[in-house]
Amino acid sequence: MPGYITQETDVSPVVDPDDTVSTRTTIDASVGAEHLEQRVLHFATGRSRARHALGRDEVAYVVSGSGTLVLAGDSHELTPDMGVYIRAGEGYEVDNPGAEDLVLVSVTAPEPSEGDVPVERSVTVRVADQPTIPAGKDREFRFVINPDAGCRDVTQFVGWIPPGRAPTHHHLYDEVIYVLDGSGVLHLEGQPDVPISTGSCIHLPPPVQHCLENTGDRPLRVLGVFHPAGSAAEAYENDTNE
Repeated sequence: MPGYITQETDVSPVVDPDDTVSTRTTIDASVGAEHLEQRVLHFATGRSRARHALGRDEVAYVVSGSGTLVLAGDSHELTPDMGVYIRAGEGYEVDNPGAEDLVLVSVTAPEPSEGDVPVERSVTVRVADQPTIPAGKDREFRFVINPDAGCRDVTQFVGWIPPGRAPTHHHLYDEVIYVLDGSGVLHLEGQPDVPISTGSCIHLPPPVQHCLENTGDRPLRVLGVFHPAGSAAEAYENDTNE
């Protein structure tokens, strides 16, 4: 498939009556994503059952709410705009003490099969603590979970797109996007233009040409995850761009 888009609210949640979490699987192999699986997780009040990402690394992002991640007996605070890294095979639980849902956007990718696993790792990373990196005219992003956090094969970032349209381009990595805030239009090779807004979920396989246009009056804020790891600033532009 030459890319895919859906809205989080268009996907029916799966609820286990014996658990605190409801799961919306927004992107997976059924829509053409061979490597990445994206899910939106809503943790209700209480402590979840143990979760495991068997054979897959997991990177998550706290969209809203707060609570605690319990991993290997250690507690890690969860607050909005924070990335989370869980290695393949690790079990964890999420404790939400509040009345509002704790919402995570989770993406899993195949466990690295070769090479040494970095000893040093960061379980959580705050976006506010990361440096801002330019990516083209007026665009910028911040890495969240990436090899610097000990995650060898996946990069998670938050990007800010100003009002207007960036050049059409493509990447050599597999990417999924979740729109955190704002509105715009997705221009995707071979498909009609599609409006995007908060909660839009997008899969961009390589090397499909694409462009995110911000049609609003404030920055369009997006959460991106790609595999294999690399730089969100690396793009191959289409020579026919206007």
